[in-house]
Amino acid sequence: MSANYTTLALEKEGPVARLTLDRPEVRNAFDDVMIGELADVTASLSGDDTVRVVVLTGAGDVFSAGADLNWMKKVAQYSFDENVKDALNFARMMESLYRMPKATIARINGACLGGGVGLVSTCDVAVAVREAKFALREILLGIAPAAISPYVLRKMGESHAHDYFLTGRTFDAERAREIGLINEVVDGELLDAETDVWIQRFLHAGPKAISATKALINKVSWSSLEEIQEYTARTIAGLRGSPEGKEGFAAFFEKRKPDWDVEG
Repeated sequence: MSANYTTLALEKEGPVARLTLDRPEVRNAFDDVMIGELADVTASLSGDDTVRVVVLTGAGDVFSAGADLNWMKKVAQYSFDENVKDALNFARMMESLYRMPKATIARINGACLGGGVGLVSTCDVAVAVREAKFALREILLGIAPAAISPYVLRKMGESHAHDYFLTGRTFDAERAREIGLINEVVDGELLDAETDVWIQRFLHAGPKAISATKALINKVSWSSLEEIQEYTARTIAGLRGSPEGKEGFAAFFEKRKPDWDVEG
């Protein structure tokens, strides 16, 4: 795993990796460098069998202000084909975060804007401080939240997207929870404790089962019943017959913890 990230900080402690967007001088806004480093670290963590939970957060008192406007200004001068290539790099990074075969938690320590909302939406669950503010302001800049839209729409739904995508208005953490964007709202001093609660919940689950279930959610949520019957049957058959599945059933009947259930 690269030790030369300039826009990210990565810490590993046992089965938990903590990934921090580390550009506090620009409110953790992302540019092409951060996008490339996020793609790299996501690939590394996805292939690391010692990591079971990934926590994503921001340095300082901001989660992320979204895209770096100086970078966006530069990109605006690209040709159409160059713009497409650049946008695809971001879209592929987002997809890799969404498909990461680990449990992912967004630890939202402050303002979360634009592409920051997209990063949160790729995570399995999200915990935010009460004072966090959210907005999708792309429309106010004459653009659209295009690359993040598949993930944000899955979280908040089409009705709320018509509101927040098309107005760019700011909403608070309680509203973000109400519309499904995040899972928990806590006072600032409880943010780490609540994040740890989620970490422990995920560590009780089978790691391979988490990976398979994430793929299952993605497949089933966008398929017809007819399309997914074979897929769901093969998924459960493979898990039931796997070493992890057999261990889970054995532990249940023997009234003990399965061998993957560890304290983080």
